[in-house]
Parts: sequence; C-alpha cells; structure tokens
Amino acid sequence: MSENTSENALGIFLRDRRMRLDPATFGFPAGRRRTPGLRREEVAQRANISPTWYTWLEQGRGGAPSAHVLDRIAKGLMLTEPERDHLHILAFGHPPEPRYHQRESITPRLQHVLDAMPFSPAIIRTATWDVVAWNKAATVILTDYAKLPKERRNILRMMFSDERVRAAQDDWRNVARYVVGAFRADAARAGAGVEIRQLVDELSASSPEFRAMWADNEITGTREGIKRLHHPVLGVIELEFSTFAVEGRSDLNMMVYSPANPEVMEQFRSLIAKAR
Repeated sequence: MSENTSENALGIFLRDRRMRLDPATFGFPAGRRRTPGLRREEVAQRANISPTWYTWLEQGRGGAPSAHVLDRIAKGLMLTEPERDHLHILAFGHPPEPRYHQRESITPRLQHVLDAMPFSPAIIRTATWDVVAWNKAATVILTDYAKLPKERRNILRMMFSDERVRAAQDDWRNVARYVVGAFRADAARAGAGVEIRQLVDELSASSPEFRAMWADNEITGTREGIKRLHHPVLGVIELEFSTFAVEGRSDLNMMVYSPANPEVMEQFRSLIAKAR
C-alpha cells in the first residue's frame, strides 16, 4: 500500500507531524536533509521503537500498533491532546481511553462565557463535581461559592453535608439520586478512578444516605431537566437546566440554569440587579 493514498490516513498524519518538527529542538544535527523535520529513525529513537517498524507504520505496512506504543509515538512527536486523540481514532476508530487530569482553573475566555449570561446561573464543574467557576447569577440564585473553602465547593459534599443546600431542594431525595448517578457517569467517562474512589470513601463514611445510593449503582443519563428550589428571597422557583461538555476539556462540564417562566426571569433581574 502506498503511503500517499487516502487509505493510509494514519501514516500520512504521522509523516505530516514528523516533518513539522525542528531537529535542533530535540538535539539532532540539522545538517543537509532531503526533507524538513525529523527523520523516521529519529522519531523511532524518541519513541523507543524499531526504526524499521516505524517506517512500515508510516507506509501502512506495519499493522495497527498497541495503544501504549501509539502513545509513545505521540509523545515523541510532541502531539497535543487533540492530535493524540486523532491519532488513536485513525489507528483504532475510537478515541484513547480517558486520562483524567483535574485542573483547578479555567481560561479567561471560558469565564467570559459564564459572565455573558447575566440572568442565567451557570457553573463549571469537574468530573468529580468540584465547582471551579461560576457567574454572578449563580452567586445570587444558587450559592456564593467564593465564600466557601475550596474543598467545600463540591456539589456532592454540599448535597449530603450542608443542611442549607439540603433544605433548598424541593425533593431532596430524588435530586440526590440524580446527582449521585450523574456523578458516577461523569467520573467514569473522564477516567477519574482514583479521585472518585477517594470522594466515595469520604462520603460513604460520613453519610449513610450517600452510601446506600452509591450501592444502588444507578447511572443518570439525562443532561437537562427542571429543578425546583426554595430560594430564601424568591421562595419556590422553577429552573430549567442543561449540561454541556467543554470542548477539549474532558474533565469539565458547564451547567446552565434558566428561569422556567417570564415571571421568574423578572424576579431574577430585580434580585441580581440589587446584588451588583
């Protein structure tokens, strides 16, 4: 099979990324080279694999590599996370197994997205349901997260240990079941095995209700719905919510709440305006 056919998309992608790299950056002599970028044997050296086998891989003759070897090649070529994902899709037809990297900050651009929704409470949560960003509406309608210690900005900890949060739910038990099921799905999808185990152990020890719900092994698939809250100023309010994945960040989800009717929207506008 020719390495220049569309049937060898994996080899073409590897060759393209190899030719973009500067040999001097990796300590290889520049000298006279027939083509730009690294040589195949240099990529093989960086990935600790056979030069012959890597050459066959670019030419579409070597068969599919293991995921572990493909990750070594990705590291050798200094691929970005999206490029690594694409490499696995070309080789196996699906993205790589998730590798969870929880980061405690978001980009200013993502914060601007939150702030652009002045009357829709919105938060960014991690796969283990730590709230890492929020807008002004969320502070007024949901919780003033800035006043909480960082370790308490976890939705599960708040749901099962904060009496104020518990009392605010119109149907605490069903809401708690939803949260536990959705948390289980999010953490598993992101590959957060160690992190989920630590949080589950902590909550199981402190809350018999959480322990029982976790033992039920329920998975919640819905990403939108209606939430009824008992707000200290507005009374009982209905909110529609939708959850969105953050592109390029498998550890993050954005959750946006919107007033379920025009009357609630007017109440939001008035209350949030007073809080400015």
